[in-house]
Amino acid sequence: MKRGRTGRNELFCVRKRTALFQCAPGKFIHVFNNVFMKMRSNKITIFCVFVALFCSTALCACKNDDEPGAGGEYPGVLVKPKYNRSAPLRNPLNGWVMYAARDESESYWDTEMYVPDLGKKVKVADYASACYIRTSWASLNPAEGVYVWNDPSSRLGNLIRGAEKRGLPIAFRIVVDGRDQGMNTPSFVFDAGAEYYIENRNFPDRITPLPQDPVFKRYYTKFIEALAAEFDNPERCAFIDAYGLGKWGEAHNVIYENPDTSSGENTERLREEVFDWVTDLYSRCFTRVPLVINYHRLVGYPESWGPVNENSEKLLVKAINKGYSLRQDAFGMNDYYQSWEKQFAKTWNYKRPIIMEGGWITGGTHRYWIDPSGRYREGHPEDVRQGEFDASAEAHVNMMDFRAGYETETWFTLCFPLVQRFISEGGYRLYPDRIYLPEQMAPGAEVTIRHRWRNRGWGYFPNNIPQWNYKYKVAFALLDAGGEVKKVLVDTESEPSEWLKDTPAEYDLTATVDLPAGTYMWAVALVDTKNENKPAIQLAVNEEKTADGWIKLSEVCVE
Repeated sequence: MKRGRTGRNELFCVRKRTALFQCAPGKFIHVFNNVFMKMRSNKITIFCVFVALFCSTALCACKNDDEPGAGGEYPGVLVKPKYNRSAPLRNPLNGWVMYAARDESESYWDTEMYVPDLGKKVKVADYASACYIRTSWASLNPAEGVYVWNDPSSRLGNLIRGAEKRGLPIAFRIVVDGRDQGMNTPSFVFDAGAEYYIENRNFPDRITPLPQDPVFKRYYTKFIEALAAEFDNPERCAFIDAYGLGKWGEAHNVIYENPDTSSGENTERLREEVFDWVTDLYSRCFTRVPLVINYHRLVGYPESWGPVNENSEKLLVKAINKGYSLRQDAFGMNDYYQSWEKQFAKTWNYKRPIIMEGGWITGGTHRYWIDPSGRYREGHPEDVRQGEFDASAEAHVNMMDFRAGYETETWFTLCFPLVQRFISEGGYRLYPDRIYLPEQMAPGAEVTIRHRWRNRGWGYFPNNIPQWNYKYKVAFALLDAGGEVKKVLVDTESEPSEWLKDTPAEYDLTATVDLPAGTYMWAVALVDTKNENKPAIQLAVNEEKTADGWIKLSEVCVE
């Protein structure tokens, strides 16, 4: 941290000297000529004085323009917190997402990977900001009224608790389609009469419900309401992947009718009705936790591949207007994540955060080297990781994926510099680069704090999403000698969703400090105004922090 003083006299001097050069050029020359004619015998001396005066004034003025107090008087101390560019920060809707399968044990969160670049093993969870569980409705709700998160002996329940113990909020995608994965919808739903479709009669247990069916909708609504009652809590849950229909829950290839008997006449009507129903359901139930949906050119349509459907953008915008943010599951897969998806992401940059997932599975399932980009060599999964990183940078994503198994391993063993680059460059990375603070004040005095903030990430801090509703603000605290908070000053005018890369934002906070005489410590934080103004966002600085997250700045004397 750097500190510098700028008193009233110095600022006055700067303004007075600069004023000489702000007068009309002709007048300045006239004055100078008069002096010169009277002192012709010492031309060289006069010229040197002139040059020295000009250079001194110019340098002083330039230096002052870069100070936060330019144009006003702010006696006190200028604090410049030291930026931290490399430490992983666990912040909401930001950073790496660790994945877990439905049958993982709690010990999964202690998984280590050897990193050749570091010459040691590291815990994957130490680099993650959230835990993503893509699972089935049946695994969470195996019987009517039974929910595994209430069962202390269930493997999935233990997995969820294990993530929470390690400070990782969880995220869910709930899959109902059974065509590729078996019985993802609980059997009691079909026992109650819900209509369904079986794609392959050789696999009679691969049952897919028709989502417009009233029985399905009744039971699914009850389940989502129960899920929200447990997890609509931002301290426990990072986000909800809130559509879940179609193959793998990815919002494409959604079945409404038997394709063998359907004429397709009802497709668009059913598609929109179901889309409205399911997005209304999630947005009604989850009001505090962010919701996301796949931005897919065939969203909700009964196909996975093909040209853009004309109604896709309309449906997605309807979801966004209900509070949804964006996700895509095919980053780096260039025959699937195409120009439409790229343009859609660009349209919503800095309005809604984007979460990515890589499309290719390089651990033996997919022939990723056939990608039309021609960039991926067979036997070189690191090429795919680079492709995913580049696509993420183009889309300005806030979160990237550590999918389980070999995909995660390749990030750490083959591509660790990309892991570090995303930590340093991706998502949002916020810090105050200069704060101008009073050093002394009288009890009950009005004080002014000037503070400037930067975001070093390519993403943005999504304080504007409806579930957050601008709740995060800059705040300054006054701490006593024991580190206890005695006063909090919230700058309600600060808006971190507007802090974009290479665009610093500056604010003046004026407030009254009604504290008894004594010595205090200034501290700063991004606080949650809906949670007692407690520090809520980790800032990218190296300064000393209190146990509850306030960053210490400088002392102030109240007398």
